[in-house]
Amino acid sequence: MKSFKIAVIPGDGIGNEVMDEALKILNKISKIQNNINFEFVHFEWGCEYYLKHQKMMDDNGLEILRNFDAILLGAVGYPGVPDHISLRDLLLKIRQGFNQYINYRPIKLLENITCPLVGKTHKDIDMIFIRENREGEYSGIGGIFAEGFEQETAIQTSVFTRKNTEKVMRYAFEVAKKRGKHNKVTSITKSNALNYSMVFWDKIFQEQGEKYPDIETNQLHVDAAAMFMIQKPQIFDTVVASNLFGDILTDLGAALQGGLGFAAGGNINPEREYPSMFEPVHGSAPDIAGKGVANPIAMILTAGLMLEHLGHYDLSVKIENAVKEILKSKKNLTPDLGGIASTQQVGNLLCDLLI
Repeated sequence: MKSFKIAVIPGDGIGNEVMDEALKILNKISKIQNNINFEFVHFEWGCEYYLKHQKMMDDNGLEILRNFDAILLGAVGYPGVPDHISLRDLLLKIRQGFNQYINYRPIKLLENITCPLVGKTHKDIDMIFIRENREGEYSGIGGIFAEGFEQETAIQTSVFTRKNTEKVMRYAFEVAKKRGKHNKVTSITKSNALNYSMVFWDKIFQEQGEKYPDIETNQLHVDAAAMFMIQKPQIFDTVVASNLFGDILTDLGAALQGGLGFAAGGNINPEREYPSMFEPVHGSAPDIAGKGVANPIAMILTAGLMLEHLGHYDLSVKIENAVKEILKSKKNLTPDLGGIASTQQVGNLLCDLLI
């Protein structure tokens, strides 16, 4: 039997509620599969931890997490803690410290969920975004100078390295080859305005594309890509984007797939030198925390992505199929989807469907 040691960081707001349901699903899987077992270790890190200790995680947090097989994160964000602190001192610290240079975001509209785009169905919305996850505008290089004076100036420097950019591009091409959908990779750029960073990005994309002659390549400026995601989302298969552009466009993609309640994501270290971290994209939603109405599907699908990364794609498919089944009746869904079920009831029903 293979045992996986999983670090669990429920985080803030609804994080604990949706995490409970994801762990319930994983425990059920370990019962019906005789070859897999999970050891969960919980950490109280997050914004509420910050308000008590003035730090988002233990000083040796990365050292603690390093020996885990994967990390599950629920949600981060809480009133009174600035977003730039919660993001940089926990999420980015882990992403950058563990070289999780791939952000993996499936954007897939499931059957029986209404797309906000008129006339579009689950056949039209099925793409994967490969977002560069360490560099670009999120590198944290820059500063505010002459603060408090008339000439006060803020500088935020984007960083793109050849080594990292090549690896991200190759990963995207390999995903497209494995998917075998349209055998197409679209690169998101803005090289008409960003005459150094994005020209560099375009050059490396072209170089890597030449190594995959069976994969069609396309380049779109980010503004055009946003327009086409609304007008004709069916043209997208695998998309590779820089940190900032990928961050923005994948939230647009979440809307296309039925809302943030379906937006699963992974922060991947492909070489497995360090654990990868899996998190839904919906945030902590403090306004509904504790009410038992949070939609746990994104967190549960995120657990499925973790299983896929750990070598159990078949179990990830089982989870997605169970989700598809409960979507057939609104009464089985949480209020954000027009249903009457509680967070816990959705988790229970999904457990019952895992046979």
